Amino acid sequence: MTVPRWRNTGLLLPGIALASLSAAAWAKTPALKPDPALRSYYIPLSHEPHPSHEALLKLIRKHIHYVFVIYQENRSFDSYFGTFPGADGLFSQPAAKTPGFYESIINTDGTASVIHPFRIGPSLFAADTDDIDHSHFSITTKMDGEGAKAKMDRFAVTEERRFSPTGNPSLKAKQYGELAMAYEDGDTIPFLWRYANRFVLCDHIFQQITGPSTPGNLAIISAQTGATQWMLHPNEAFGKVPYGPGVPVINDSNPFWGSSKDHTKTGRMPWNPGENPHYTPQYNLTYASLPLTLSGNRLAKIVHTDRDPQGDLKDITSDIAAITHSEDTVIPWGWYEEGFDKEPTDENSGPVDAEGTHAAYVTHHNGPQYFGYISNNPQMYSHLHGMHDFFMAVQHHTLPAKGVFYIKGGLLNQFNLKPEDPAAQVQQNFLGDDDHPGYSDSRISESLVAETVNDIARSPYWKHCAIIITWDDSEGDYDHVPPPAITTGPDGKQLTDGPRVPFLLISPWSKTHYIDHAVGSQSTVVRFVDEVFNLIPLQKLPDEQKGIRIGEKKGLANEGPTDDSPLVTDLLQAFDPARLTGRAPMLPPSYAIIPEKLVLTQPADLHYGLKQLGIVPTDYALGIHNHIPSDFNPRPSTTPGK
Repeated sequence: MTVPRWRNTGLLLPGIALASLSAAAWAKTPALKPDPALRSYYIPLSHEPHPSHEALLKLIRKHIHYVFVIYQENRSFDSYFGTFPGADGLFSQPAAKTPGFYESIINTDGTASVIHPFRIGPSLFAADTDDIDHSHFSITTKMDGEGAKAKMDRFAVTEERRFSPTGNPSLKAKQYGELAMAYEDGDTIPFLWRYANRFVLCDHIFQQITGPSTPGNLAIISAQTGATQWMLHPNEAFGKVPYGPGVPVINDSNPFWGSSKDHTKTGRMPWNPGENPHYTPQYNLTYASLPLTLSGNRLAKIVHTDRDPQGDLKDITSDIAAITHSEDTVIPWGWYEEGFDKEPTDENSGPVDAEGTHAAYVTHHNGPQYFGYISNNPQMYSHLHGMHDFFMAVQHHTLPAKGVFYIKGGLLNQFNLKPEDPAAQVQQNFLGDDDHPGYSDSRISESLVAETVNDIARSPYWKHCAIIITWDDSEGDYDHVPPPAITTGPDGKQLTDGPRVPFLLISPWSKTHYIDHAVGSQSTVVRFVDEVFNLIPLQKLPDEQKGIRIGEKKGLANEGPTDDSPLVTDLLQAFDPARLTGRAPMLPPSYAIIPEKLVLTQPADLHYGLKQLGIVPTDYALGIHNHIPSDFNPRPSTTPGK
């Protein structure tokens, strides 16, 4: 049999790795039929041009006018794509050479045992799992070391000891420890695996901060979480209070704007009324972010409408001047988050303000809301919207001629989808669509992703877009790749980076069936936006440089944004030069669209998964025995027991 040289994949058929697929493994899966649509879009190596970086960037700027960032919550790379063929995954090398593959766990009788990664799927209703610890302290402890020396071997026992810090662990505690080692595949999240198979899967993108959700939602627009603010204001450094304010931001303290301490009367930021009002809110964040550079030469005029320029602009005065004088154009942007304003999921009555009906809104997930120069400026906060507004804008073609748009789910979903698990507690508690364990169902969440991609693909925006799908943190789930040690926080622990998160790129100009191994983080998104729209990198702005230099004098490197760093990929290698130069056609909308009958119906009802995708995960291909602990429960708190 002649093997075609499909570009840089090492794959014979879509989703099947030559290196790992044995004849015996293939015999076990005779019903697999690879999707014929994939093969017609491959480009042989001999047909692919090799432009310089500058030439490739010029081509990308010609074709990409829209960057859509679908930003989900709390999944490690290994937990979602650890068995995706060709990726650096759980079975890419022998277990003995895989950091943390075998981990200690304590049984309920006090005896020690060993646990390793195991697969969970639809039979366990793996779309609904309880939330595990992903705090800064927990993640650094689970990593067990820093940088290349991190052992990545304390995920299970650290999680277990959270519930039983002394003595023999309870059943609940042990189940949480086991949950940290569980992983899903394309039978649970078929839409995401379909995108990974057809487009680009990046397997070395790390969460930027060793912490929970808020830091990721800040880094995705600023390439840091306040390291320069810490350098400029040492008294604002984070301390020992787990939910207290402090920079760099490492916790989920809610934004100052919209809190009880915010005395704004008009244009007040929203706040989910169900969230704990007793936590002290975060400091006003005053370092630079993309909303400033995207404002271009109008920035100086825009900041004049700030209600408190002395407080909000104190750390970006020189940045404002540099941006205004050196950038010629304004790039529209928007942050669309479920529940920010009146949504179809809200009650029909009640004001839409901080005391209103923002039932789906997760306040600490709205990165822009933390910055006073956004929340305290009517021109700036007009860029913040609810989720439904995005769908209306795309469907009615009312987006501007170019722009950067973030899309984020929340505690509910607008499609009236329900979990497959019939348990009453699950039906009530897992209605969210941002993929956060504990309240979101992963299948409902990937339906939000698919509906978003479908709407973009059907719109005029498709032919000029790049769609990024990624996650804000790793949830504290096991991942075997030690993250690079780039910066240290005020506590002396590794601040950046944390464990890997999934990252997908979809575009009519992208490579197909491609695994991108380049290293990056949430800063990758900022760097990509910088390059596509020719913005000044945040890292080069004068006020940010001032903070970086202060850090260097203290022996602390990289304490600032990293969107102009060689440590962070810019994603250009994920685009196909053959398509960009016209030697091959752009990918049509039909290549990206998932049929609505699948998107708005639970896939299990239509028996859609690995078999229909034509993908053999590495554990299947290698004949790995899947050992699920006998006492395992994916929802130890929601549905207690075995």
